Amino acid sequence: MLSAQGEGVVLGLALFYGGLAQLVAGVIEWRAGNTFGYVALFTYGAFWEWYLFTAMGFTGSVTSQGIGLLLIAFGIFTLIMWFGTFRANLSLFLTFLFLWITFFLLGIGSINGNQSLIHAGGYMGILTVIVAWYTGLSQVIAEIIGKKAPLGKAVLS
Repeated sequence: MLSAQGEGVVLGLALFYGGLAQLVAGVIEWRAGNTFGYVALFTYGAFWEWYLFTAMGFTGSVTSQGIGLLLIAFGIFTLIMWFGTFRANLSLFLTFLFLWITFFLLGIGSINGNQSLIHAGGYMGILTVIVAWYTGLSQVIAEIIGKKAPLGKAVLS
């Protein structure tokens, strides 16, 4: 979907939107006493900074198997964090569900060189972003209009 000429767009997003913004948001969550928000945001911010440094070649030579193992490790981390969403709301539950599936598909695809799994992981990642943006933006809009955000009931409510 994205040619090599479009890589700069992804790297810029990794640096600022995915990386720096999430690191800062994680610190803000930590200061607010929200451990889940802190751990999630800070960890994924660091992930995107790693992605940027790796894609720019700052970390040396990296194999697709190495990338795959790291993606699976983040899948395991995300799976564990997903359990923390069972009592939150449906939107957050779905965001983390889709995200750990994304990491596993991308990781296994990278290790095995399976382009179909990598593409499935990419599409799953797009679905993850849609749900995550809905989760965040619905809270912003709800706050502006003085309503409760329609995030759905917690799975274990």
